[in-house]
Amino acid sequence: MRRRLAIGTVMAATMLPLVAQAQTINCAVPRSIERPRPDVPSASEPQRDVPIGGYTLALTWAPEFCHSHARDASSRMECGSGNRFGFTLHGLWPDGVGKDWPQYCAAAPLLPEKLLRQHLCSTPSAQLLQHEWSKHGTCMHTTPEAYFARSTGMYGKLKFPDMDALSRGPVTAGKLADAIAAVNPGLPASAIRVTKNAKGWLDELWLCLDKQYAYTRCRVGTGGVPGNTAIKIWRGPGAGSSARSSGGSYSRRSYSRSSYSRHY
Repeated sequence: MRRRLAIGTVMAATMLPLVAQAQTINCAVPRSIERPRPDVPSASEPQRDVPIGGYTLALTWAPEFCHSHARDASSRMECGSGNRFGFTLHGLWPDGVGKDWPQYCAAAPLLPEKLLRQHLCSTPSAQLLQHEWSKHGTCMHTTPEAYFARSTGMYGKLKFPDMDALSRGPVTAGKLADAIAAVNPGLPASAIRVTKNAKGWLDELWLCLDKQYAYTRCRVGTGGVPGNTAIKIWRGPGAGSSARSSGGSYSRRSYSRSSYSRHY
């Protein structure tokens, strides 16, 4: 029987930013980190500079991601080396006014190592950090430092319910959204979209924001499963239960807006 996830007491590694410490179960940044590759637009992912209508704060459930990707070299920091996460920060995405969203709005040089290190315990992949800035951050008329400070700042304020308890009984997307809203004043359940993978396991949370970065009701047809959809929650090995904040991972898959398949 597949194990479901229990969230452990927060035990952040030394020398980590406080915002990351609030979200990790255990995280240590290695002395040597991967050098990201340039992330540029393509025929399938073209440059698109369109007006911004709001934002999405995306979080990934690391235990499920690591169950499928633990052997990937790119996942070594997140899924190995003694590190453990609950929800990690995938990214902060500008949404469009209509069906299209802005992406790859300007050229993006490689991020400096110092900046990468500051955020690896929130988003545990240097390449993902580069991707999020190149595809999404460049459309927000700001600097990489300000972009990541905003996204990790919002992420660091989030708290999560006892995922261990939720994983042990029947749970729907709506019940999970209600449980998260209950421990986060100002975050209504209507602002939370839940995604699952093809096998029915919890994949990501997409939190809806208005243009002033306040949580707001998600628009119809912008992703996530219906509230009555059954969700299974994978539990990683050896974590203890806690209602405190906890970190997670990013899903390196693609989703589209109407069928929760937006390209990350």
